[in-house]
Amino acid sequence: MKVETLIVGHLETNCYLVYDENNRRAAVVDPGAEPGKIISAIEKLDLKPEMIINTHGHVDHVGANKPIKEKYSIPLLIHSDDQPLLRDALQSGFSLMLGAKKSPQPDRFLRDRDVVEVGDSRLKVLHTPGHSPGGIALVGEGFILSGDTLFNQGVGRTDLPGGNWGQLMASIKNKIFTLNEDIVVFPGHGPSTTVGDEKTNNPFIQ
Repeated sequence: MKVETLIVGHLETNCYLVYDENNRRAAVVDPGAEPGKIISAIEKLDLKPEMIINTHGHVDHVGANKPIKEKYSIPLLIHSDDQPLLRDALQSGFSLMLGAKKSPQPDRFLRDRDVVEVGDSRLKVLHTPGHSPGGIALVGEGFILSGDTLFNQGVGRTDLPGGNWGQLMASIKNKIFTLNEDIVVFPGHGPSTTVGDEKTNNPFIQ
């Protein structure tokens, strides 16, 4: 399984194209903005999108759900606890700046420990609340897409509606930090890191 990183929008959200290298079937994770850029990358890599997955419902991660879903006629997946955020995403003051479109409603809700098949590969869902109630991370072979839960030398903010610092720390320590230390962490913003590096060096972990 391969991971292609696209940086989209004014908030520099990491949109990920996660795909099976053999059959080119793909999941589009967090299409936050710039749908044309995302579509161009999909076509350049000759991918066959099968689904959109939102790690959480904040507008900078869902702003291009609509055009991507309409282009490829694929289902939208998110945790049920973030459905209210998805519905209200356009109320954010960032919406106009990001060119966000009103997101369609989800076709499937994801739960902790669900397994999502992408071609012949699999992603395991971890429910990681704290940054938002329905935040999730996606674990593949040798990597994790951490959403806005864990960053390179940082953690997700908890001062937005539904944020909870205690839950965020529990999600990081009890879910992400139980993985092998050499697992590559692909966060919702910023550069990649590893589980081991963050366990050792992240100044926000209490």
